[in-house]
Parts: sequence; structure tokens; C-alpha cells
Amino acid sequence: MANNEEEMVVTPWEVSGKVDYERLIKEFGTQPLTDALIKRIEKVAGYQHLQLRRKIFFSHRDLDVLLDLYDKGEKFVLYTGRGPSSHTHLGHIMSWIFTKYLQDAFKVKLYFQLTDDEKFLHIRDLTLDDARDYAYDNALDVIAMGFQQGKTKLIVDTKNIALLYELALRVAKLTTFSTARAVFGFKEESNIGIIFYTAVQSAPCFLESVITGKKVPCLIPAGIDQDPHWRVARDAATRLGYYKPAQMHCKFMPSLQQSGKMSASIPETAIYLTDTPKEAKKKIMNAFTGGRPTIAEQRKFGGNPDICPVHQYFYFLFEEDDKKMEELNSTCRRGEILCGECKELLAERVGKFLLNHQRKRKQARNVLQKYLLK
Repeated sequence: MANNEEEMVVTPWEVSGKVDYERLIKEFGTQPLTDALIKRIEKVAGYQHLQLRRKIFFSHRDLDVLLDLYDKGEKFVLYTGRGPSSHTHLGHIMSWIFTKYLQDAFKVKLYFQLTDDEKFLHIRDLTLDDARDYAYDNALDVIAMGFQQGKTKLIVDTKNIALLYELALRVAKLTTFSTARAVFGFKEESNIGIIFYTAVQSAPCFLESVITGKKVPCLIPAGIDQDPHWRVARDAATRLGYYKPAQMHCKFMPSLQQSGKMSASIPETAIYLTDTPKEAKKKIMNAFTGGRPTIAEQRKFGGNPDICPVHQYFYFLFEEDDKKMEELNSTCRRGEILCGECKELLAERVGKFLLNHQRKRKQARNVLQKYLLK
């Protein structure tokens, strides 16, 4: 890839530069999410989710196979997760919101993996105690999103490793270092823990099959940066006697700055679910936009919502109505709304969301133990 500020890097541990999703489909070998597949989901759910309408979920592996099995009477399980290295931010919950839509529509169980081991192994200055603390902190955000109690099991890797380890070993034995290095780009200085870790992230794909004693399909809604882990899982699945896990991939919530995605390691790029409305507003008001240098130029030439993260936040999460979204887009292009006005509107909506979420987050402490996998 070219060495410039627009260089695209997409790995399970880093996303930077301008992301070309069509290119990712080709490079990762996935399939575009078609209108026909979207309609099959809509038929079960009764409505088409915003993230389907707007192609925020854009790619898949074997979704058609999984839906065929469902039509034949085979229920699947959902599986997604979070790498707990900090507080949860808005970019993390995009796929969670869609996962809840799927859980409600198909009435299925969800395994949610909190990978404190991965983050400890990958981040040099993160202690294992801190990673574990963040896992339980992030778990409160998961519960606050409204996932169904009884059908949602939270896996904390270091707590539940006895349950995961045998499956992880079986995957690891079928995965050569040559494969892992080709998929993840491991180097000589990579620690041996992170090399083994992908087997641990593969384990929940097959957990329900082990628990029930029969093959159970699995669907993973997540960012496409995590796809390499499940390529390894898919390679091992057939030889282990399980279905290959199906996947649905979503786009990334953009950074509040000029390029890349929201990053937990760069606080000014992200709005955390623990931020106060005042803190969130300050970040929004300082965000990069697609506006002109002066009010006069904005009124005359209009702005460019295509490169504006403020506009994208409405598109991804904070404007459900498609007609209002189109109107916001067109008024920006015509110079009829200024960036400050747009930021104020977004800050108001984000602030309301945060207050509501934080109220539910406090309540989640009372039921946390009921969600944790025993």
C-alpha cells in the first residue's frame, strides 16, 4: 500500500486511513450483502433495520446458508463481543444495536465475549487486572443496550477459560503458525500468547454445539476488522464436525477527526458512553467537518457531508427518518445550515442518549450476575 496519510490499514487491532469497503470485500474474500438477503431478514423481523436500509452492514460470509438452515427449522445462536481496553464508545455499540435487532427478530441466544486476555496480550501498558476491570465495566453497557436476560450470556475470557479452553485447543491444533502468520501478519517479536489467542476467539462459535450436543449454526455480527479471527474458525469448523460460522460485517463509525474510525486509544476521536453530555458536546463542537472556512463561503458553495463525521453520526445512529436524513444532507450541500448548527443538534441528541443509557447502566449493576456465563 502507498505510504501516505490515506493508507488503509484494517486489522483486528488497528483501523486507520480512508477505508475502502469494496476493496475490503475483495481482499478479505467476503460477499456483498444483497437486497435479497436483506429482505429475508426483514420478512422475519417485520421491518428493515436502519443499518440494513443504509447498507451499514454491507458484507457477509454464508448468511444465505444460515438462513436456509433457519428456514428448515434449525435455530442459530448469535455471537459477538468487545475487546475491553477502555470504556465503551459509540462506535462499539453500532453492531450491538443490530445484534439486538437480530436477537429480537429470530428469538435466539447470544454469546457475548469480553476478551480481556486479548487486550492484555496486545497492549503493552495494560495490566491484566485493568483489562478484567474494563470487561465488567463494558458488560454494564451490554446489558444497558437491552439484550434479553436469559438468552444473553456474557463470557469473560479469563473467568470462563475452563469452558473455552478445550475448544480453543481443538482449533489451535488444526491451525498452523504459517496460517496464523499469513492471516494476522505476526512477526518474530509477536508474543506467543497473541498467536494462540485467535483459537480462544474461535471457541464461542462452537460453544452452543458442545453444550447441546448437536450442531448449531452461529451468526456473528461485527466489524469487518474482526473477520480474520473467524477465517481461522471457519477453516477448523468442518474438521471439528461443526457448521462454519456465518458472519455479517458492518462499517466503522468514523473518528471525530479527519480520518479513520473512532478509537478507544485516542480519546478525542470518540464519544464514550461514560462521557457527560457536556464532555460529549465539547468533543462534537471541536470535530472536523465538511464545511467551508467561512460562513460566507458556506452559504455560497455549501458543505460536503460526504467527508463530515458529524453528518455521519446522524446517518449511523442519530437520525432514524430517511427523509429527514436526506433533507439534512441537501441543506448542507446548499449552504442552508452551518456546521455549528449541525453540531449543536447532534450534541443535543447525543446528550439525551447518554443520559438515558447511563440511567440503564446503573440499573445493570443489579442484574450483572444473571448475565454472566456460569
